Amino acid sequence: MHLTPGMKYYLFIFASLFSLVSCEHGNIVMQQPDMRLWYEQPATKWTEALPVGNGRLGAMFFGGPYHGRVQVNEESLWAGQPLDNNNPRALTHLKEVQKLLLAEKAEEATELVNKYFIGTPPRIRSYQTAGDIFFIMDSTGPVKDYRRELFLETGVVRTSFRQGDTKYVREAFASAPDNVLVIHIRTEGPGTVNGHVILTRAKNAGIFVSGRDRLMLKGQIIDPPDPMRGPGGKHMRFAEVLKVNVKKGKVTPEDTTLMIEKAREVTFLYTAGTDYDPQTLGFDRSLDPEKKCLDLLTRAEKKSYRQLYTDHVRDHAALFNRVSLQLPVTKGSSLPTDKRLAAVKNGKADPALAALYFQFGRYLLMGSSRKPGVLPANLQGIWNDKFNAPWNADFHTNINLQMNYWPAEIANLPECVEPLSRFMDKLTVPGTRTAREMYGARGWTFHHLTDAFGRTGVMDGSWGLTPMDGPWMTFPLWRHYAFTLDTSYLRTIAWPVMKGSARFILDFLIEGPEGYLVTAPSASPENAYFLPGTKKTANLTYAATMDIEIIKGLFEHCIRASGILDTDRGLRDSLEAAMKHLPPFRIGANGTLQEWIKDYEEPWPGHRHISHLLGLYPLHQINPDKPELFEAARKTIERRLANGGGHTGWSRAWIINFYDRLEMGEEAHKHLLLLLKKSTLSNLFDTHPPFQIDGNFGGTAGIAGMLLQSWNGTIRLLPALPQAWDHGEVRGLKARGDFLVDIKWKDHKPVQVTVHAGKKVPVEILYGTEKYSLTPEKGMTYTFDGNLKPIKR
Repeated sequence: MHLTPGMKYYLFIFASLFSLVSCEHGNIVMQQPDMRLWYEQPATKWTEALPVGNGRLGAMFFGGPYHGRVQVNEESLWAGQPLDNNNPRALTHLKEVQKLLLAEKAEEATELVNKYFIGTPPRIRSYQTAGDIFFIMDSTGPVKDYRRELFLETGVVRTSFRQGDTKYVREAFASAPDNVLVIHIRTEGPGTVNGHVILTRAKNAGIFVSGRDRLMLKGQIIDPPDPMRGPGGKHMRFAEVLKVNVKKGKVTPEDTTLMIEKAREVTFLYTAGTDYDPQTLGFDRSLDPEKKCLDLLTRAEKKSYRQLYTDHVRDHAALFNRVSLQLPVTKGSSLPTDKRLAAVKNGKADPALAALYFQFGRYLLMGSSRKPGVLPANLQGIWNDKFNAPWNADFHTNINLQMNYWPAEIANLPECVEPLSRFMDKLTVPGTRTAREMYGARGWTFHHLTDAFGRTGVMDGSWGLTPMDGPWMTFPLWRHYAFTLDTSYLRTIAWPVMKGSARFILDFLIEGPEGYLVTAPSASPENAYFLPGTKKTANLTYAATMDIEIIKGLFEHCIRASGILDTDRGLRDSLEAAMKHLPPFRIGANGTLQEWIKDYEEPWPGHRHISHLLGLYPLHQINPDKPELFEAARKTIERRLANGGGHTGWSRAWIINFYDRLEMGEEAHKHLLLLLKKSTLSNLFDTHPPFQIDGNFGGTAGIAGMLLQSWNGTIRLLPALPQAWDHGEVRGLKARGDFLVDIKWKDHKPVQVTVHAGKKVPVEILYGTEKYSLTPEKGMTYTFDGNLKPIKR
């Protein structure tokens, strides 16, 4: 058989993945062995523990040698219930509010909004912990050679230590193929495993022994009545099962625990389930959570630990090893992860830590947003140890949920967008009620946050009246198409969602005082301005700059999609006509991009949200072809930073991506270091503070954007490469148009570039002043030297 270059490329990848797994328990031949987090001591608090996840189940491993704790999560275990919280009085007062805002009477408008627009109820309940697994070991002797590790390439957490003449090894992973959490303890030497295993949850659950080798936890969330969050009652039902299997030992049930004696090896299988129905974003009382758990365990326990491990690693590595990143290594790169981070915080150089951080971000997205999961990554991904999490670990849709998916395409994890796509499709149902009942509009929308039950009304307060957040959430769907060129996905999933959002906007737009089509009410997320001539603040206005950027972005995407699919010509004509009447972007007296329709003074010039630069990133409406706006964007960032901006993890991550687009590599790198120094915990979790995962994902996207950018039919190589990364290599990044790109560079310049074309799409490859126009054949791979001259092979 003749192999084309494209076939050879993928055959190499397949062969590499196949060779990754050894036949021995826990012995791994890894291609990226440096991609691990490791520590010389157990975790003493949750934000030091190490995460595993399969999209549906998550766990945090502490690694204590005597008292081992594993905190567990199941993605759908939410307090609350489905509720229509649209304020029924909003539509009656909409025109009055719009009239006041157009007349710049924001105070009066805000009074009406607070009375008639805020959701009923205005808040949601929280995503909750599933509980904990504890291992209480009988032995308390001194420990040496302790090590706690997370292997990103295999998705395996390992704790090892010696006690006397015996080495104890614990491994754990969340298997996507088998949909269970697997924990394995083995001994090397004369010692054995002896102790108790406990499964516990502090609220709304009962624990009992099932048979001789299982712990069962069953419960139902009982919510107290709360006028801010809705009626109380018995809501989500759930179950959890922990199965224990020993080798050369025995298991004895004791009340609500299991005792393990004289075991050489112990394998634990854990799973959890609820009666959540992702199709309706509600409960399905016909579902039996206990049966769901037992069915999963019955299938999984037919496999040996070796087979469970092998199947997991093959599946995990097939995603993870699509991308590799090598950056300069220093002496400090060999230190434990917490010490490496501490050294960077003290000013030491460790470029390879950025590569680890990048791959950790990819790992977290794989763990919190993929099949068998059905929900997107929330504010904490999938990991949460509380019953009332910070911000409820909700789906925050005024930057945070969007940021969670910034790295998905460029970092070659398109499957991770699937849970978000499905969730968005289901959200259009309650979103249609919101559009109709609050705004008298067709289509659908929602506001600045939602939960697993699809709440779409206005939450919290007047600052939550941001109906453009629904349209903003269409961007990850279009981006998935732009990177994959999957027309089936565009036709069946993305286009119906995008079309409904565009129809909402067409009905929502009204004529403003200057004759433009504007949004009202409007806000710039969580920010405010001074009312002219006063020191009073307001957050409501009309046609905030962010709104116009979102509308232009969505309309452009819809116009292109309509043409690609050859459908909805009438809608396309309406969008093209409306585009001509949108307000322009404006530059204020201080040279920055105006955040508001007028050049208002700002009470918080260092605000964490920089929403009016949405057109710079992740959109590319503000680019070098528009030099005045491009310069205004740069000045906007500088002013924010000069006044204390970037003080939260996710905000700092956004700044990295802004500087990527400005092609200011030194500034991008400076803020990457600040993200590590000021907003990164010892287990590399991002902190707002507290822990919030969006900064991890935004930082991951920012690192990728230093190395590769693609828009308007171009692939830009090393557009924001910092001096500190003088040499390196990245393999497997994705570019729009279904291209895979590898870049090797030395002395800050590319020495070899490989581009694999998934489709037959013309593209211009750019590096500095060098360029090459490529018209590829589908499935072919093309290699270039540092001057973008083709290398024939």
